[in-house]
Amino acid sequence: MMGKYWRAFTAQVAEFMRARRGNVAMIFALSLIPLTVAAGAGLDLSRALMERARLAEALDAAGLAVGASQNLSTDQIQQLATAYFNANYTIDPSFGARPQLLVTPGDGNVTLSATVAMPTTLMHVVGINTLSVGYSSKIVWGQTKLWVALVLDNTGSMCQPYKSDGPCTDVPKNKQTKIGALKTATDNLLTLLKGASAHDGDVLVSIVPFTKDVNVGTSHASDSWINWSDWESAPANGAPSSSVGPGSSCPYSTRDEGYICQSTPVNGSSSVSTIPSSGTYAGYVCPGVDNGSDNSGRANRYYNGCYNSQPKNTKTVSSCNNKDNCTCTSGRNSVCTQVTSWSHSWIKNDHSTWTGCVMDRDQDYDVGVTTPSSSGTNFYAENSTTCYYSSTVSLAPVTPLTDIRTSSGWTTLNDAVDAMQANGNTNQTIGIIHGIQTLMSGDPYNAGTLPPYTSKVLIILSDGLNTQNRWSSSANSINDREKLACQAAKDQGAVIYTLFVDLNNAQGDSTPLKNCATDTSHYFDLTSADQIDAAFKTIGTQITQLRVAQ
Repeated sequence: MMGKYWRAFTAQVAEFMRARRGNVAMIFALSLIPLTVAAGAGLDLSRALMERARLAEALDAAGLAVGASQNLSTDQIQQLATAYFNANYTIDPSFGARPQLLVTPGDGNVTLSATVAMPTTLMHVVGINTLSVGYSSKIVWGQTKLWVALVLDNTGSMCQPYKSDGPCTDVPKNKQTKIGALKTATDNLLTLLKGASAHDGDVLVSIVPFTKDVNVGTSHASDSWINWSDWESAPANGAPSSSVGPGSSCPYSTRDEGYICQSTPVNGSSSVSTIPSSGTYAGYVCPGVDNGSDNSGRANRYYNGCYNSQPKNTKTVSSCNNKDNCTCTSGRNSVCTQVTSWSHSWIKNDHSTWTGCVMDRDQDYDVGVTTPSSSGTNFYAENSTTCYYSSTVSLAPVTPLTDIRTSSGWTTLNDAVDAMQANGNTNQTIGIIHGIQTLMSGDPYNAGTLPPYTSKVLIILSDGLNTQNRWSSSANSINDREKLACQAAKDQGAVIYTLFVDLNNAQGDSTPLKNCATDTSHYFDLTSADQIDAAFKTIGTQITQLRVAQ
C-alpha cells in the first residue's frame, strides 16, 4: 500500500517540475526574495557575533584595568576605561563614529557597556541597513567580600636563625628571624587586603597566634563556655607530707619565673623557694609546675592555687630556741608550743589570675566546630608555662574578625602583629580550629552571619612539625587530629592556604599542611624566612584578584 502512495507522489512532483504555466514561474520568482533575505540575515548575524566578541574582549580589558585601581572618581574611571577600550577595539571605517563607552560604578563592581551600529550586507534589500551590536562587561573584586583568618605559628623555633628556640621577644620586623619576617609579611598582607577594600565591611580579618595553646583573652574569664575543672584542680601528685608547713621549701619542681599562688601571680627573675612567715603567702605551700608524664592536660603548666597549711599535731617544749614553727606565750609562765605535723587543704586561685589561654577540648570536640555549651564542648582554661612564661613573654591573644578598612580596625590588627612573640611547642590543630571558629557565628568569637557573596579564607603558617597537644607528644597522633580539623574547616566552606617554613629544607615536606590546603596549588613550601613575604603577596593577590562576573 505504501509503495502505491509513494509512486503517486513522485509522479506529481515530476509533473510539477515539467510545468511551464505562468503561475508556477511567478511563485518560484517570489520565493527567491525570502531565500535571499534569509541568506543575507545569516551572513550579517555571523558578522554581528564576531563584532560582539571583539567588543567583549575590549570591554573586559578596560574593566579589569579600572578594577585594578581602587578609589577612583567617576571621571577617572571613565578616562581610564575609555583609554583601554580605545586601545583594544578598532572600529571598521564603514561603521562610522566610534561607539560611546558607558561606565556604571557599583558596590564593589564596575559595569562597562558599548553599542555599535554595524552596516548590513544583504539585509538592506528589505530595508534593514544596520544591526545594533552591544555588549556589557561587569567586573567585581574576586568575591564582593572576604573573611580572612590568619593562623600563625608563634612557637619557639620561630626565633631561628637568630636563636635555635624560644623565647625571643621584641624581635624587630626587619630582623631575619622567622618571627620577624612573619611580622613584616603580615603587615604587607594587611596593606594589600586594605587596598582591595572599597567599602567598610568588604574585608574582615582575624589573627590567631598559636603554640600548643591559643589565648582567647582574659576578658572571657566570666563566660560560660570556659571549663575550669582542670585549671582549678589540685596537683596530681597530692598534698605535701605532714612534715611540710610554712617556712619549708616548696616540695614541687620550681621554675625561675616563679609561682602562681593564691590571688597574685608571682613573675620575674626571682624564684620563691620558701614560704615567708608573713605577707601574701604566709601559711601557704605553693606548688610549682607539674612536669608529669600523664598527659592529662597538666604537663608543662602551672597549678592555680596553694595549700593552706594548718597545724595538725603539736607538742610543748621548754623553749623555742629559734626553732621553726614554734611559738611561746609571753609572761612569767611562758608556754612554748612546736608544731610537729601539718594538714593541708587546696585553695584554688580566683579566676582573675587566669592568663587567657585554653587547651584542646575533649575529644572529639577538639577537631570540630561545635559551639561550646557544656561539658566537653567547652574550652579548658590553663596557665601554660609557654602561654604565660613571665611578665614580658606571653602568647598574644586571638584577634576576632576586624574590619581592616576602619581606622580602629587597622590599628587593632597591626597591634596584634606587633604583639606576637615566639615560645613553646607546636599544635597546629588548635590553631586551625580557632581560625575557622573566628569565621563562624556563636561562641567563642561571634563573627555573626556570613554576608552574601563572601568568601571564607584560612591562611595557615607554621615552621615545624607537631610536637605537643593536650594528650600526646607523638607527631603522628597530633597529625591525625589535624587532618580532622582541616576537614571541619573545609566543611564550613573555607578556602585554605598553608605555608611551611623549613629553613634550608631541613625537615622536608609537611604532609599535614599539604593535605590541609584546598589543593596542591594552595600549599607553599618555603626554605627561607624572606620567602614568607612573597608567598603572602601571592596569596593576597589571588584572594583579591579581579574577575569578570558577566
